[in-house]
Amino acid sequence: MVIKNTYDLRKVVERTVDEVKITDVHTHLFSPDFGDLLLWGVDELINYHYLQAETLRISDVPYEKFWSMSKREQADLIWDTLFIKNSPYSEACRGVLTVLDKLGLDVASRNLNEYREYFSRLSIQEYVDIVFDISGVKEVVMTNDPFVDEEREVWLNSYKGDSRFKAALRIDPLLNTWDETYLKLNKWGYNVQKELTEETLKEIRRFLVEWIDRMQAVYMAASLPPDFKVPENSARSIIVEKCIIPVSREKNVPFAMMIGVKKLTNPGLRVGGDSVGKGDINTVEYLCRQYPNNKFMVTMLARENQHELCVAARKFRNLMIFGCWWFLNNPSLIEEITRMRFELLGTSVIPQHSDARILDQLIYKWAHSRKIIANVLVEKYSDILATGWQIKEEEILRDVENLFGGNFWNFVK
Repeated sequence: MVIKNTYDLRKVVERTVDEVKITDVHTHLFSPDFGDLLLWGVDELINYHYLQAETLRISDVPYEKFWSMSKREQADLIWDTLFIKNSPYSEACRGVLTVLDKLGLDVASRNLNEYREYFSRLSIQEYVDIVFDISGVKEVVMTNDPFVDEEREVWLNSYKGDSRFKAALRIDPLLNTWDETYLKLNKWGYNVQKELTEETLKEIRRFLVEWIDRMQAVYMAASLPPDFKVPENSARSIIVEKCIIPVSREKNVPFAMMIGVKKLTNPGLRVGGDSVGKGDINTVEYLCRQYPNNKFMVTMLARENQHELCVAARKFRNLMIFGCWWFLNNPSLIEEITRMRFELLGTSVIPQHSDARILDQLIYKWAHSRKIIANVLVEKYSDILATGWQIKEEEILRDVENLFGGNFWNFVK
């Protein structure tokens, strides 16, 4: 069907975006095989570290007292502080309400115990099916760190798999804390030492290959600080160029760099205490230029990096930018960044990932992002419709399917 006016255009775009089945390319979720590592339910949802930080910003409860509370007590405090004593219109608060509403619960009741009763009747297997159905997500990419003992144990001894959950090999400790990490590798039978000798580099490569194969990882990934730089005379830089780059090329597995994290700016907030700094785009450009046969996925945390990252992606076809990460995952910034990416890169981006840490978050993060991305698409299609260009409904379907999954799978294949 050829679309002839903006009224029909909006209907087609909104319907197509609402119905598309999503590949969520970066989450912190786990398949049910991982037991309690898969977080779900209203108390976990309310205890999201964004909401913990928001609560401790305006509450006079000492950090130590908060962390000594049970999960339920923490949720009670957060609910009372952010949802009852204040209006819950921050994006993280709104997200909780969206989840409750999409699950068919009575948001107006404000009755946290009623919501808990709903979840108490569900098994994790049942709830995984419910969330994937409501969110319209067909598959997610996990974050899998073999340096976390609980995860490693599952991979080595009890992992069965679920086709909806794909693996990504997370390698932060290799790059950010090598002075400690080499001791673990030694313990596991890898012949490494602190000094990056040829034998040590060979063994790091062996470690990467073995875990990529074990997990069937779709990419390797690391969260990196603002001062991440390659090349330089550091363990991090050497491991990137001597280990990650050759293994990435050998296994045809992209290296995903998530750049701009300032770790534990406020240690009292624990996982919620990280902050943001401007990264160095020169490192991204160097790697893409120096290693044209490697594939790089990049997201940067600082708003100030977004334009230069888009420009870099115009220059290098081995660079795929993805998502509005962490502190950028707010409606005003998603809209701004998505519009800029579409204007500079057309359809050749992955506009969003959920970064979900709690299963329930797939519901709200994708409900909110679908609406924003659809609005930007309507604007961009309207611009070309106004020139006399004819737009077909099947072309919109093609574009939307690529934006919400196809571009990722075409890049990693």
